[in-house]
Amino acid sequence: MNKKITIPILQKKKKEGQKISMLTAYDYTLAKIVDQAGVDVVLVGDSLGMVIQGRKNTLAVKLEEMIYHSRCVSRALEHAHLVCDMPFMSYHTSLEEAVRNCGKVLKQGHAEAVKLEGGEEIAPLVKRLTDFGIPVMGHIGLKPMHVHKMGGYKIQGRNSHGEKQILKDAKLLEKAGAYSIVLEGIPAALAKKITHSIKIPTIGIGSGSACDGQVLVIYDLLGMYQEIKPKFVRQYASLFETITQATQKYIQEVQSGKFPGEKESF
Repeated sequence: MNKKITIPILQKKKKEGQKISMLTAYDYTLAKIVDQAGVDVVLVGDSLGMVIQGRKNTLAVKLEEMIYHSRCVSRALEHAHLVCDMPFMSYHTSLEEAVRNCGKVLKQGHAEAVKLEGGEEIAPLVKRLTDFGIPVMGHIGLKPMHVHKMGGYKIQGRNSHGEKQILKDAKLLEKAGAYSIVLEGIPAALAKKITHSIKIPTIGIGSGSACDGQVLVIYDLLGMYQEIKPKFVRQYASLFETITQATQKYIQEVQSGKFPGEKESF
């Protein structure tokens, strides 16, 4: 296993043209697997509201829930850099509350950085956090917290105004001290332009291959989450089918008396 991934290492990867791999995880067991596999960054995403809690979007996730899952994941990681999403309304009301809540995620959730959705409007907060030693990963483009405002999960930056704003957001976040930025749901050409315009790593999701790295929800990668299947997802396994078949076989063997057998008995 390679050495522990840190922020300077991630930034060095961009300079050297090495791609960054990032996946979500929400529990110890899966986090242990992806860490041992060698992923660079693990994100405890507020996507847990959908894939773990079964909600229609991420808006109802609580700060305490993010801290709990981050703490579980942190126990598994020896290699990967750990980032935790700040959930809806945990950093929106005041700078003081935002700093306090982000500090809790590092102190109680054992995360190594926080991820904030937003661009120009949160740049002052990003500067405050980074001045206090709280690393910030930005998130611009398609912002899931804005799902109602956007009228759904829609690609952003398709017109000149949107493109200019997203590029401006990226530059302002870099200036404020963000060490990396997630680019979600924007045209590949815009993502490439942003990646070449800033010195910090860009992590793409539904934004083409020119980004410095890529992130996927682990349940999408494994083919476990069936409710939504975004175009940008590539399934590397079909565990929904595998788990279903294994469960059905277990049920059949329990009903027939084949399980447990002598090997499973004392």
